[in-house]
Amino acid sequence: MNITRHSGIGWHTPASVHFGTAEEVRDQRAVTLAEAYARHPERFGRRPRPPAIPKTAWINDPAKRREPTPQTS
Repeated sequence: MNITRHSGIGWHTPASVHFGTAEEVRDQRAVTLAEAYARHPERFGRRPRPPAIPKTAWINDPAKRREPTPQTS
C-alpha cells in the first residue's frame, strides 16, 4: 500500500505523482483550504495554498552527484 505522503513532492504519495492524479488531488486541497479560510480566516496568518508539485523529484539528484576520486594504494 502506498500511503506515505512526502514533503518533497507536495505532500502527495509517490503513486499519485507517478500516475498523474496529483494535480486533481492538489485542486481538491485548494478548494478545501479556501473553504476553511472563508469560514475561519482568523485561524490563518495568510490565505493558505497547497504546496506546488515539483516537475522532477530525485532520491539522489544526478546534477549534484560527484564523481568518486580514484584511490591510490
